[in-house]
Amino acid sequence: MKPKERMAYILEKVREDGYASVEELSKLFGVSRQIIRKDINQLSKTGPINRVYGGIEAKNTKENISYDSRKVIHYNEKRRIAKLVSKFIPNNSSLFFSIGTTPEIVALELLKHKNLKIFTNNLNVALSCCTNETFEINILGGKVRNRHKDVFSKDSEKFFDSFSVDFGIFGVGAIENDGTLLDFSLDELSIRKSIQNSSRRVCLVADSSKYDRKAFVKGGNITEVDAFFTDKTPPKNIVSLLEESGTEIFFPRRVKDE
Repeated sequence: MKPKERMAYILEKVREDGYASVEELSKLFGVSRQIIRKDINQLSKTGPINRVYGGIEAKNTKENISYDSRKVIHYNEKRRIAKLVSKFIPNNSSLFFSIGTTPEIVALELLKHKNLKIFTNNLNVALSCCTNETFEINILGGKVRNRHKDVFSKDSEKFFDSFSVDFGIFGVGAIENDGTLLDFSLDELSIRKSIQNSSRRVCLVADSSKYDRKAFVKGGNITEVDAFFTDKTPPKNIVSLLEESGTEIFFPRRVKDE
């Protein structure tokens, strides 16, 4: 594992648990304590953590880690999800893209498509899609959240409510056992709701780590989406909820279920 990737996972673990010791991290990643201390020194300069005796603690466990760190975590899983979505979306479609790293990776996978009309507040989605000359990109104006590479404004909901599109593609902060969807702020939730309300097909993209993550703003349930794209077989209770609601489930097929 490369240092940048390891440090991203360290940040995520500390955000989830609030604290991690040098010894624990050394065993978890299979590297020396000296390497972990070097990682901690680097993270303490730029990351939302504090160095403490024997380890590190999070400054704020309710805030998501930075976009750049999230993009590194579970990257291969997100790529598998993106390939599934790419097969699902036809040319000449209109789409909403929410904030988050998984929607961006989906957008990258769609660059071989033609004539997509895209509406988003995700800066990386907008910039990536500009490389396809057949795409039309519409982006929300407002204040940029530097750490998260997205845009919010007082008119965020109005922007998404003004259009009716074929597919709404969004991620979430976490998924609870009963299917409740969680985000990290009310702003994030309000945009997700607008995307759901104005999309003919509502598509949730989330890797399997979302079942174990912590987020704090409740809004909606996984049963409200039309299609769920993930990287492996969901837990049995989630599968039951989706089957009862008629939600389509997409994940890479394997010889045996997980």
